[in-house]
Amino acid sequence: MTTDFPSLAPYGWNPRWEALFADAADRRDDDVVPARVVRHDGVAVMVAEPDGVRQLPVFASIEPQPVVGDWVVCTHEAVVATLDRTSLLRRRDPGRPVEQPLVANVDVVLVVNGLDRPVRAGRIRRAIATAWDAGAVPVVVLTKADRFSDADLDAARATADEAAAGIDVVVTSAVSGRGIDELRELAVGKTIVLLGESGAGKSRLTNALVGLDVATVGDVRESDTKGRHTTTTRQIHLLPTGGVLVDTPGVRALGLWADPEAVAATFDDLEELATTCRFNDCRHGGEPGCAIAAAVAAGEISPDRVEAWLALRREAEALDRRSDPRANRAYGRHVGRIAKDAQRHKGRDQGE
Repeated sequence: MTTDFPSLAPYGWNPRWEALFADAADRRDDDVVPARVVRHDGVAVMVAEPDGVRQLPVFASIEPQPVVGDWVVCTHEAVVATLDRTSLLRRRDPGRPVEQPLVANVDVVLVVNGLDRPVRAGRIRRAIATAWDAGAVPVVVLTKADRFSDADLDAARATADEAAAGIDVVVTSAVSGRGIDELRELAVGKTIVLLGESGAGKSRLTNALVGLDVATVGDVRESDTKGRHTTTTRQIHLLPTGGVLVDTPGVRALGLWADPEAVAATFDDLEELATTCRFNDCRHGGEPGCAIAAAVAAGEISPDRVEAWLALRREAEALDRRSDPRANRAYGRHVGRIAKDAQRHKGRDQGE
């Protein structure tokens, strides 16, 4: 059985996927081929196979269920297996407290923010943490630069630089072509994903990077800079300079579904400074000898950045407890003891 499929090379086929596919195929009695999921259509997916792109249903028994970016094993009739992923971009489901997989086997996440709206540091940091959690490299992209003066761009860039803290920030314009070649160079041989809210300019950026009008561009309301969801599904596009781009629908709320290590990577400067606090268990809430508090007082770091760090860390730690049954039980016992103590104190107070 051959595992050499040159027609899949533009989609990222490499020796790793060859080995995984060969192992999966050896364990089956039927004829199978590899493919990459390029679009998700509910119970079916569009896949790029050696002979072209077609739609196939997905067996409900597959675990995990494939998402865009996954490499899968296909028979003539259906997708029958998902190959082990290298990474997974995910978020908290907007409707319930569970993980929502977005894109698999991601290398770079482009955190897209339109310059026709405020550059929100909190949203950028949350997206960066989501990218680190996926095992991907985040890059902040500011779009629509052609509409603004150099002074406006400098101010927006300063806000993004402070929020990203060491992460590359690229200023772009799909109209003038500014920054497009830089992003294409980042994408060579990689899978890159656009992540941002509706109206941020992801569709125009997609068209500029691909060099064709592959994504529908919608209008943005001038009153509140809100855009319509012109992209309704995640989809892979091949880039002319190599690599693949995944355009995604606008994300209004990026619910964090990341472990504490991803938050630590987002704020690595603060994490490193925290190691110099007097106490190892310093919570950076006013304890004596807190290096973070000293740096804030000296004007060396922004209090808003520290507040964002602590808030995201608490959120990630809470998710970590919920996903770990033993930690969850221990936390429950801890909360129970606090409640009982409060009740005892309340009883004594009432007795007095």
